Amino acid sequence: MAGTLLVPPSGIPLERLVQMAMERGYTVQGEMFSVADMGRLAEEALGCQAELLHGGLGGPNREHVLQHLVAGHPLLIPYDEDFNHEPCQRKGHKAHWAVSTGVLLGVQGVPSPGYAEDPELPGLFHPVPSMPHQPPSLPEEGSLGAVYLLSKQGKSWHYQLWDYDQVRDSNLQLTDFSPSRAADGRTYVVPAGGVRAGLCGQVLLLRP
Repeated sequence: MAGTLLVPPSGIPLERLVQMAMERGYTVQGEMFSVADMGRLAEEALGCQAELLHGGLGGPNREHVLQHLVAGHPLLIPYDEDFNHEPCQRKGHKAHWAVSTGVLLGVQGVPSPGYAEDPELPGLFHPVPSMPHQPPSLPEEGSLGAVYLLSKQGKSWHYQLWDYDQVRDSNLQLTDFSPSRAADGRTYVVPAGGVRAGLCGQVLLLRP
């Protein structure tokens, strides 16, 4: 997912990433219940910097996360996946990974110079890569419908716009190991402290 943004698309096949994770004891079935292990895998396989953020996507972390995305860097987020890949709240029973590669901000006025209006969607502005521009002002936390993450679940072919607060809330309630997985007879790698210690309220910020 995020690897194609940090290295050439043909650089690291998915099969190789899974093999590396298995060799290092991070996974058995392809599962990853540890954000810390995912960060170590990303740094080794992609040659990038991985910042592990604790405390969720809200509060003091919110501006840091949004500025990271505005700068064009990807974000890896564990969350509960609903049937349509969007975030839901299942106490970690549907835990999956998503990558966010962009952000849609609802602002009060036309952005400063350095932004161009989309030719097909009036009111939508994109930064012009060749022009200097100031980062947009960030909507205040709690502003309804003001911030959306351009995201996709690992096995999905399509990006979606997810409400920031829904992603935040899904990430914050990853606490339990799925009963169906616990009863399926397979072996999984779960860190000490369980899903809560490995995933809850944690995200990865990746930089080249």
